[in-house]
Amino acid sequence: MRLDKWLWAARFFKTRTLATDAITGGKVQLNGSRVKASREVKVNDRLEISNSEVRWEISVRALSDKRGPAPEARLLYEESPESITAREVLRETRKLVVDPAADLHGRPTKRDRRQINRYGNS
Repeated sequence: MRLDKWLWAARFFKTRTLATDAITGGKVQLNGSRVKASREVKVNDRLEISNSEVRWEISVRALSDKRGPAPEARLLYEESPESITAREVLRETRKLVVDPAADLHGRPTKRDRRQINRYGNS
């Protein structure tokens, strides 16, 4: 089974095109090496997948070329304990970080622009 098709069926990517782009970009490694999207995946292969800031280290448990519900997709792979703890830590740190643009709402008002210009020209 093709790697890009398996990643799509296991719900790591929304489309096969996104999966192919990630593989081509080096964000997916099969058994520790970069591969092409057409590479065959077999049971017990090790995959390292980086999707934005989230990273998975998984082992392929089953093959499927059909995209099913998420609970069925989770049966296709087994995630390593180190990967699970790393994702949990990342999730917790994201909760604590405040978005810098949280206080900004739309365009600056005339008063805001005057304050920006006052501090910018000083």
